[in-house]
Amino acid sequence: MMPAIEVLGSTIHYEDTGSGTPIVFLHGNPASSHMWRKVLPLVGEGRLLAPDLIGMGRSGKPDIDYTFADHARYLDAWFDALGLEDVVLVGHDWGGALALDRAARHPENVRGVAVFETFLRPLSWAELGDGPRARSEAIRSPQGEELVLGSDYFIQTAYTGGVLTPVSEEEKAAYLAPFPTPESRRPILAWARSIPLDGDPADVADRVTHYGKWLTASHDTPKLLLTFDGSLVLLITPEVAEWSKSSVAALEIEYAGAAGHHATEDQPERIAAAIAAWADRHDLR
Repeated sequence: MMPAIEVLGSTIHYEDTGSGTPIVFLHGNPASSHMWRKVLPLVGEGRLLAPDLIGMGRSGKPDIDYTFADHARYLDAWFDALGLEDVVLVGHDWGGALALDRAARHPENVRGVAVFETFLRPLSWAELGDGPRARSEAIRSPQGEELVLGSDYFIQTAYTGGVLTPVSEEEKAAYLAPFPTPESRRPILAWARSIPLDGDPADVADRVTHYGKWLTASHDTPKLLLTFDGSLVLLITPEVAEWSKSSVAALEIEYAGAAGHHATEDQPERIAAAIAAWADRHDLR
């Protein structure tokens, strides 16, 4: 079922199946709730919800800047509109950052957080590999508008170079459908330019720093970090995973196989199984 609800003068579409403890799955860029299509059926018990972030998927596209704060504001309004409390959060990419941000701001309403391929701390340019660094430099330059707004380049490459398992044309079409025009692709560009590198952009770096403090201090909130290998475009490198072992409270790390950054296309079964087993170990549902 994919209902829609009005929030802040626009609409949020979301998947909503099952019953019991709310488990909210948040996607990243340039995805939608479509990324969870192979994961949700395998997770098991719970009320499984997967919203399309504002401006993405089938959600509305209001005239906003699509900053991190904008996404958090619309997401907060969606949580409030549905009366979601005492939730488990699962996030990938920017969805992981939004999950951690939400948990840090509303710790009393979060039972646990599972993330993968997301931002656990601000990054530096020096940490990026040659390919990701060149891509980020291009997107932040004036050329970025042509790359992201002028074509579907960013989406196409996400599901070619960002995966190990080829995505069928039919499934790729579902990712492309929400972004048929340059204007509709503005949320993608805003996200792509929001990666916090050496403190820039400052507002995003501040958000990540803030939830980073929560990550180190929240000993009573179970956390799961999924890791992968086999791709040069992974955000959670062995170095980041090692750092998280000593820096993040109440964290379990589980290897989930070979995958690209958009790991639900490569390892949906292992991702679902890891989340389900972690939730059951900690009686989260």
